[in-house]
Amino acid sequence: MSGVVRKEDAHKLIDQLPSNATWDDLMHEIYVREAIEKGLEDSKAGRTKDVAEIRKKYGLPE
Repeated sequence: MSGVVRKEDAHKLIDQLPSNATWDDLMHEIYVREAIEKGLEDSKAGRTKDVAEIRKKYGLPE
C-alpha cells in the first residue's frame, strides 16, 4: 500500500491546509489519508467484516 508518494498529491494535501497549519496538522492529514487508502484496499481485496458480525462480537445491539 504505502509506497511511492506522488509529488502532486503531496502538494495538493499541503495546499488544502490553512496558512496557519502546524506540522501536527499536516501529520494528521497524512495519517487520515493513509488510513482511508488502506481501508479502500482492504475493501477491494475482500478483507472486510459485516457490521452485524462486529456488533455481535462486542455485544452491541444490532
